[in-house]
Parts: sequence; C-alpha cells; structure tokens
Amino acid sequence: MSGHSHAKNIMHQKGASDAKKAKVFNKLAREIMAACRTGTPDPEHNARLRTAILAARAGNMPRERIERAIKAGQPGSAEDKTQYDEVRYEAYGPGGCALIIEALTDNRNRTAAELRAALSKHGGSLGETNSVGFLFRRIGLLVFPTSAGSAEAFFEAALDNGADDVTSSATEHTITTTVEAFGPVRAALESAFGEPQDARLVWEPQTPVTIEGDAADQLTRLLEVLDDNDDVQTVWGTFATPESSEESA
Repeated sequence: MSGHSHAKNIMHQKGASDAKKAKVFNKLAREIMAACRTGTPDPEHNARLRTAILAARAGNMPRERIERAIKAGQPGSAEDKTQYDEVRYEAYGPGGCALIIEALTDNRNRTAAELRAALSKHGGSLGETNSVGFLFRRIGLLVFPTSAGSAEAFFEAALDNGADDVTSSATEHTITTTVEAFGPVRAALESAFGEPQDARLVWEPQTPVTIEGDAADQLTRLLEVLDDNDDVQTVWGTFATPESSEESA
C-alpha cells in the first residue's frame, strides 16, 4: 500500500513539474510570437526577437519549440488570428511595495479582472496608469559570463560604447545602460565578446521597501499566483527581503 502511495506521489510531483514547465514554455513562446509580429522573423535584424530567443534558451526550451513559435508569429500562420496586446499594469502589493506587471494578452478585460482579483485576495490593489511607475527606472541590462572576457576588457568596452555601469563577479559581468544606449552597447559587446547570457530592458526600483512577517507571506503567495497566470510575462517590484536589505547596506 505504501509503495502504491509513494508511486502516486512521484507521479503527482512529475505532473506538477511538467505543468509548470509547460506554462513557462507557453509564456516564452508568446513573447517570441509577439516579437516576430513587431518586426522581421530574422533574429539578426530583430533585437527583441533575439532577446526572446535568448530567454527561451536560458529556460531550456527545445529548439523545435522555439522554431515553431517563430513560424507561429509570422503573418498567415494558423496562430496569426490571435492578437496579443502588450499591457503594463501598475499595482500596490502587500507591505506598501509597488509592482509593475507586464502582460501579453488577447483579452484585456479578462486579464485586468484576474489581476484585480489576485491582488485583492493577497493584500494588494490594482492602481491607475503611472500610479507607481515613478518609483522605478527603466534601464538596459546585459549579462555575460566571465569566460567571455576579463573584467578590465568589459569595463573599457562597455564604457567606451556608452554604458552607465559595469560590475563583475566571480561568474559574470553585468552591464547597465540607458534605454537609448541599450541597442548600441549590446551590438558592440556582442561583436567583441559573443552572445550574452541575458539582454533586456528592466524596471529597476528606485527605493526598495523591506517586506517582513505576514506581508512577506502574502507577497510570496501573490507572486506565485501572478506567475501562474498565463498572460503575465514579468513582475517587477520595489520589495526587498530583510536579508537582501542587510546585504546592500
């Protein structure tokens, strides 16, 4: 009997893992399709598509699935009838933190209703446009492995091409730029050092808020619900844990 229960438990865990992976792949595929529709299906001439493919590879998405998503994003494909709108929602989370939720949706009303319900249930609320955006800074982010070059080489190349800052650790080089400089800096560094591990525009919180206790538990549950929503692509927040606050102090 116990062996049977153990086997069922393993099957359940595998099923949950497969479902989670499928959701991640679906979100990555949706971004690839959206990127194709806003430009050429050739990643060499479509920076957004290159970024989407990079994220898909980092998420271990099979090559066949990536190629299928590119085809699906081209005009005339069977999936071409589904139009995904890019929507940015601004919200308040538990503990006084601010959230920016980026979504790709084929039904704005449905997505807004689902997000409003999730936020309300977990100690947050949906805000108006520009209600919290001023608490973030839009920047470009590039990450390269240390094997691509020395810290000195990256520092010199990045700053010479207009980057704002370069930090290096034992495993990677992180470069930040303005939105305007992101494209040129990315092109220059890719030419010199190869493909980055990560390359995208991000929302950087200006003043992180430390979330503790019940509010932290609510925030964790909220982020899990948002991550589980098929339309939600990325969630940015001004929240910080006590541990991360101590590390940055």
